[in-house]
Amino acid sequence: MKIEKSHFDNDRFAATAGVELIDVQPGRATARMEIDRRHMNNLELVHGGAIFTLAAAALFAACNAAGKAAVGINLNISYLEPVRQGTLTAEAVEISRSRKVSTTTVQVLDEEDRLIAQLQGTAYIKNEPYPRGADG
Repeated sequence: MKIEKSHFDNDRFAATAGVELIDVQPGRATARMEIDRRHMNNLELVHGGAIFTLAAAALFAACNAAGKAAVGINLNISYLEPVRQGTLTAEAVEISRSRKVSTTTVQVLDEEDRLIAQLQGTAYIKNEPYPRGADG
């Protein structure tokens, strides 16, 4: 079964945060977020939680696109540059996958291709289809 971008529409938290999935294929995904007031912290910088949400959404799209449900067991992010405005893009690449574990890296870039944050995550691959109800 081919996974379509629309299969990820039920990620209500990411949608509420303004995350838009641009491209998805097994082991790869790109997501985007246009920065607005809801993303800002009290220093008028983009909140780390907003950047994390963008990166995690790209990671789980890349992992789940293989057709098996994957859930996070460890995600670590490094924030490298502050951001005040613009559009951020997260590019996820699965670097290792076994029957039960996926390891993925995500780079978050600004409009000038500056590396804003880097996330590395490990997901547990469940023995159930993604999306839910699919034949697997």
